[in-house]
Amino acid sequence: MTDDLTNSSVAASIVADLVRRPEVALRWEQESACAGMTVGGLANHLGAQVVLLVRLLEAGPSVEHPITVDEHYARAAWTREDLAGEANVAIREGSDEEARDGQGALVERVEAAMTRLPAVLRSVAPETPVLIPWQGWALTAHDLLTTRMMEMVVHADDLAASVDVDTPEFPDEVAERVIALLTRVAVRRHGQASVVRALSRPQRAPASVSAF
Repeated sequence: MTDDLTNSSVAASIVADLVRRPEVALRWEQESACAGMTVGGLANHLGAQVVLLVRLLEAGPSVEHPITVDEHYARAAWTREDLAGEANVAIREGSDEEARDGQGALVERVEAAMTRLPAVLRSVAPETPVLIPWQGWALTAHDLLTTRMMEMVVHADDLAASVDVDTPEFPDEVAERVIALLTRVAVRRHGQASVVRALSRPQRAPASVSAF
């Protein structure tokens, strides 16, 4: 996973730099750009992607046969719910609860995970099945990394917008991987024609082709 090692290390560094910014601390208890979640909660949800990636990979290979990343998003409860859905409420409340420990504790968790990430990625083959315990199914290590990259890219934009700073630029390889994933999910949700029109014919495009 040499390319994944480089890209994920850079992405994790971007996340760490963003969550430690003073602008985040100043607005920690204010509502974020994600309705119903504080800035501190959003920062914790973003930083948790690095922590979770390391934790899940360190847990070792799963005995479960991995499903595809597209099936993962088709099954996940939060993708089928609105903001008031049980899974989405739990995500927001859990992130806000973690934010009670403050910015310093979050930065420590993220930095500790970053120090372990290179060794973990060097030790895990891309096709290794990795269990996602809160879902009850497994993904390959490669697909798990794709899901965490998506969370990092999307929520980095959310957090930057929440505190009025520029959205960080991720490596092209990371952005392309995330955009490809979001496009496939959007096509499944809205249909091929709607996505094509949104990208090329705005006069005939639907109001939204959001993946989630």
